[in-house]
Amino acid sequence: MDFRVGKFPKLPSPEEGFRNLVERAPQAEAWADRVTEKFRPTFTTLYNVRRHIATGSVALLTIWFFVHVMFGANGMVVYRQKKTEYQSLQKEINLLSDENGHYTQQIKALQTDPKAIEKEARETLHYARPGEVIYVAPAPAQAQPVPESRAAKK
Repeated sequence: MDFRVGKFPKLPSPEEGFRNLVERAPQAEAWADRVTEKFRPTFTTLYNVRRHIATGSVALLTIWFFVHVMFGANGMVVYRQKKTEYQSLQKEINLLSDENGHYTQQIKALQTDPKAIEKEARETLHYARPGEVIYVAPAPAQAQPVPESRAAKK
């Protein structure tokens, strides 16, 4: 392979480049005039309706912003759902905290108060003192389903 670099082509001098540019200037101006005349009605129409375009653009931007604020990933709809969920969880936490406090008091009473121990033994374990008789009501009978009659099907 031959990697030798040949002679570079002769570059025009700056004077020649400027001369070529000046010679082609009338052609460029004529082309610009043709394009301007071709698009003049479009530019005139756009210039005359520029306020309507700006008003429409602002209206579209406002509508998009409203939709984004209301229904976006962190919009008002999601915010209200999260707020409702937060309030329900706070209520549940408060109820469980109250229940926990009740059980804590019950545990302390069972550890120290003999009356609480006796009451728990009587209620849950059905213990009795000597000579006492405990009456326990029988469990309620479950209702039997009533068979349907043929008259009900008609």
